[in-house]
Amino acid sequence: QVQVVESGGGLVQAGGSLSLSCAASGLTSSEYGGHAMGWFRQAPGKEREIVGTITGIGDFTQYADSAKGRFTISRGNAKNTLLLQMNNLQPEDTALYYCAVSSTMAVTTDPSDYDYWGQGTQVTVSS
Repeated sequence: QVQVVESGGGLVQAGGSLSLSCAASGLTSSEYGGHAMGWFRQAPGKEREIVGTITGIGDFTQYADSAKGRFTISRGNAKNTLLLQMNNLQPEDTALYYCAVSSTMAVTTDPSDYDYWGQGTQVTVSS
């Protein structure tokens, strides 16, 4: 059973930065290379949306338009970890942020391609 745990959320003022981390367990080190990972977010009353996704081997990333130029997704030194660096945060970035493990090696923005999800970590940006 694959488990996903996010950490690093919190409260920050507009213009500030936060770093989120995600650790997955339940797969072997070599298996993680075959699974893209992604960050999603969901604000109250809104649908879950992609923030960014990265290939299993970390050689390609794809971002939502709202994240481009401000957020950076990367695989950690440990193959089962995923990072999200968020800069110049704005109140509209306030949401519950989820980390997920995909069934595919290639990047995908479709939530239905992700088999394993964390419980989420709250990010709140004050104006």
